[in-house]
Amino acid sequence: MAKIIQPENSLPEYWEDAKAELMKRDRILRKLIPQFGDLHLIGRGDPFTTLARSVVGQQISVKAAQSVWERFLEMCPKCTPLQVIKAGEELASCGMSKRKAEYILDLAEHFKAKRLHVEQWSEMDDEDVIAELVQIRGIGRWTAEMFLIFNLRRPNILPLDDLGLLKGISVNYFSGEPVSRSDAREVAANWEPWRTVATWYLWRSLDPVPVEY
Repeated sequence: MAKIIQPENSLPEYWEDAKAELMKRDRILRKLIPQFGDLHLIGRGDPFTTLARSVVGQQISVKAAQSVWERFLEMCPKCTPLQVIKAGEELASCGMSKRKAEYILDLAEHFKAKRLHVEQWSEMDDEDVIAELVQIRGIGRWTAEMFLIFNLRRPNILPLDDLGLLKGISVNYFSGEPVSRSDAREVAANWEPWRTVATWYLWRSLDPVPVEY
């Protein structure tokens, strides 16, 4: 069945139902969700931009990623594959590592050569989209999951490699004690099928600036 594609700034069609259900089931989210009023996940309509921004954000803080991304946009204001290819090795001067610059160039080549089923992603299952994306150099499961959350706005993604999610669970559910992936999985079992929504609120509990990719 085809997935509905919504305007990127609109309220995801599942958001209000998810909030109500999560507040019913989870005592932490019952207190947390109302703190953020009508705020919700904002998507990005362009797949290349979402993926490039996710690569920039790999293994660095949200604040650091934002700084690098702003410098990247000064060099590539339209953030198109052709603009990125033209910038070439100069991308590293935006504050990202040489390796990340190579990853973004490789991503641009994949889009330019039409090696990806971009038009079909909205109709594909989560795991099928992930399987295709992780074939691209520098894109692992975390980056693919950020794409599913921020571009396709899938409702049930649990990015267990995300440091912000693990920290949010640690702070809100374990009084700041470190948590393992299995701890996180156990807490999140209660969130199905709205794990994206719960994840977004836990991100917000740590940083009032909305997480975006």
